[in-house]
Amino acid sequence: MTAFVITPPATPALAVAGSDQTFPVRRVFCVGRNYAAHAREMGSDPSREPPFFFTKPADAVVPASGSVPYPPSTQELHHEVELVVALKGGGTDIAPEQALDLVWGYGVGLDLTRRDLQAIAKKDGRPWDMAKGFDASAPCSPLQPVSAVGHPDNAAIWLEVNGQRKQEGNLNEMIWPVADVIAYLSRFVALAPGDLIYTGTPSGVDALNPGDRVRGGVDGVATFELEIGQAATGR
Repeated sequence: MTAFVITPPATPALAVAGSDQTFPVRRVFCVGRNYAAHAREMGSDPSREPPFFFTKPADAVVPASGSVPYPPSTQELHHEVELVVALKGGGTDIAPEQALDLVWGYGVGLDLTRRDLQAIAKKDGRPWDMAKGFDASAPCSPLQPVSAVGHPDNAAIWLEVNGQRKQEGNLNEMIWPVADVIAYLSRFVALAPGDLIYTGTPSGVDALNPGDRVRGGVDGVATFELEIGQAATGR
């Protein structure tokens, strides 16, 4: 048995609704601009773009409950509510008609974004890592197995901040549905059990502030409620 020179970190995991079992998280992929209205509000033409992806660290996934910290080094933290896909299988060059067989279940998450840092990165042609992949940047609800919720493709997705509706759309507005996202992503990487895919957000993204109460959900899948914690001094 190989001995590690330091204690290995714990495996990140998500709760499973109605169970004491958890879902181990291997990698986190996020789809950019997968709803036409959001693509337009971000200055893009959704009719021209194939899906593109960015990643977050597995340990950026935290429960979408309680208090989620306001991150340092930003003045513009934005919310992006998303359907989250949890994979039980994987592979490369997966056919779209086989892709849903690889899904273990679904949740609802937030792709939290340091929008000011993202804008600078875009302007300078730099990676988005520090805008997207910071600590606690991927809160997610407990996962629901496919056996409980099926494969949702026509359901409202929404988010409220302090009781005010900010984001509202429908999963059927995705430019690239879940099966196509899985198939397309598998052209670039070998997908595997434990991978999560955040599938994009509808329009209405906006800033969050310390103390804000955030509720979101996908009808028939899950809802979440959390509070944005206080920012560290000198943010």
